[in-house]
Amino acid sequence: MSAFNQAVVLDLIRRSEAGMSRVELIGATGLSTQTVSNIARRLLDLGLIVESGKVHVPQGKPRTTLTIDPKSRYAVGAHLDPSVLTFVLLDLAGTVVHRKHLPVEAVAGPEETVDKIATAIEELISETDTPRERVLGVGIAAPGPIEFDQGAVVGPPMLIGWKRVELRESLGKATGYPVFLDKDSAAAAHAELWVRDNRSDENFAFVYLGSGVGAAVVMNGEVVRGSSNNVGEIGHFSTGDGGRVCGCGRTGCLGVSVMPVQLVNDSVNRGILQGPLDTADLRQVTDHFHKLASLADAGDEKAGALLHEAAGRLARAVEDIANLLDVDGIVFGGPSWPPIGDRYLEVLHAALANRLAMGMIHEVELLGSALGEDITAVGAACIVLDHALSPRSGGLMLE
Repeated sequence: MSAFNQAVVLDLIRRSEAGMSRVELIGATGLSTQTVSNIARRLLDLGLIVESGKVHVPQGKPRTTLTIDPKSRYAVGAHLDPSVLTFVLLDLAGTVVHRKHLPVEAVAGPEETVDKIATAIEELISETDTPRERVLGVGIAAPGPIEFDQGAVVGPPMLIGWKRVELRESLGKATGYPVFLDKDSAAAAHAELWVRDNRSDENFAFVYLGSGVGAAVVMNGEVVRGSSNNVGEIGHFSTGDGGRVCGCGRTGCLGVSVMPVQLVNDSVNRGILQGPLDTADLRQVTDHFHKLASLADAGDEKAGALLHEAAGRLARAVEDIANLLDVDGIVFGGPSWPPIGDRYLEVLHAALANRLAMGMIHEVELLGSALGEDITAVGAACIVLDHALSPRSGGLMLE
């Protein structure tokens, strides 16, 4: 209970842009004056907060404002995407202090990849002269499905040879830090929660577009997990008649309709981009995908039509997600979103304007995340901060 109360107080201070006085904390938490004073003293001793000034009130003595010390602790976020390895270092306020991107042609085997990730993390920390002991841990986001409790990735579609890899344990041994593993879409949703002012009444779905496609669901400010922590495997949602043949044998599955490698392959077959294309070289696929988006933006009708069709099929899946979950909004993001975001949103808004079942009851907001292509790595680091600092019955990770 003591650790939980401390986390409540720290979370309130962290979320208050101007800081909070002890009197305000007593009013916000319902804790006694002595309890809040003891917690504040311990947080000050730990260096997590500082006394940042005085606030004069009409009656009584000026109140001392307590604010978070962003440089007191840090978290590392890593995003394992088949086409790129992304790393960020976040301070306690959730601000990106440093970032690193390692484009890859194709993700290597598990052992080589873990070594590469561990080396990049050490470089990320040393390049900023961050004291190693101030880093709370490492969050890593990977394509699903995952075995959450065991910290393992299980046969991600585009990671060849990764049948079952205990990524959390192996990366923990390689870095010496506590490691938290989550799905890429869930990590992105965590990042979106962290940048919002108020999480208590948030209900939204996050649609993740990277080398593949996935989703996460947030209800009442918490990421929904499901029985195996794999909510959001939407790659085989139907997008209507026709379309490409999926590996599952059906046509029109969402994954093959919007994945960059499929869109780029189509663009080469239709003469929009020059080939041949090595689909195993995901760096080349990413470059071609950006070129395809640039051509569409420049007015190329064939490129625009190809992306318009993909956005229309995405709208069919988003319609099902919105109608099933009754959320307030759908947020889109991930490494593949920035090049096509504005174009897709225009199509999505037009396609869904009169198709959502709850549209007559409340508006469903469609928007792109403001966090850009690093959102998933940022979210992975936010998971570390959440585990370390947020109010949970399990206590804090600061002892």
